Amino acid sequence: MAVFLLAVLLGTTVAAQLKGYDDDDDKIIGGYDCPAHSQPWQVYLTYGDGNRWCGGSLINDQWIISAAHCYKPPSTLVAHLGEQDTTRDEGTEQHIQVEKAIRYPKYNARTTDNDIMLIKLSVPAQFNNFVQPVPISPNCPVTGANCLVSGWGNLLTSGVEYPNVLQCLNVPIISPSACQTSYPGRITSNMFCAGYLEGGKDSCQGDSGGPLVCDGQLTGVVSWGAGCAERNYPGVYTTVCNYRSWIEEVIANN
Repeated sequence: MAVFLLAVLLGTTVAAQLKGYDDDDDKIIGGYDCPAHSQPWQVYLTYGDGNRWCGGSLINDQWIISAAHCYKPPSTLVAHLGEQDTTRDEGTEQHIQVEKAIRYPKYNARTTDNDIMLIKLSVPAQFNNFVQPVPISPNCPVTGANCLVSGWGNLLTSGVEYPNVLQCLNVPIISPSACQTSYPGRITSNMFCAGYLEGGKDSCQGDSGGPLVCDGQLTGVVSWGAGCAERNYPGVYTTVCNYRSWIEEVIANN
């Protein structure tokens, strides 16, 4: 459903506030090990004493896009770049303290509308073969487009099993009408669905805030869904194209 990085561990998530839905789509179910360092923009966030939290996408040397529901005080967050296997020191990692976390001003925690956040790193990331930014798509999602979602979220529909290796899943964009049918009255113009209506494959707990990439460009942010990989309940993503002006403004002013 959606790609969160660790929401499943929380229990007090936005999803819990929405009766009948689990807004913490933080795992990838039915996916595969991503080819090593094939997603060099992939970020995972930890808070406190290294607790894994959410995903994100590096968009330039000092800024990350994530989900607003992943907010924590910046002083408690660390961004991890260049990771593939989180249990190994591969010599490719960059661990950078977060300086700022800026949620979209009209983010609504109850409805999960405008679920997008910008994170500023305290120092610039160093670009190399393992750490690279992803361009933001100038286009909004196109029904039927094949895209890729990634993260270290929960692998199970029931229970908890987090992978060591970054997981990938290819998902199609679902039509707005089918998305509305799955979630009556819940889908705004700032959301879209991707995944499989027959179930079996999805993003889920632990993937939240992570990227959905279409044609090599950031198109969506893992946001929420009903359970994970459930029939007729695809993952719901934030529509990044709606926020291009806001993203540019925040970066210019900070």
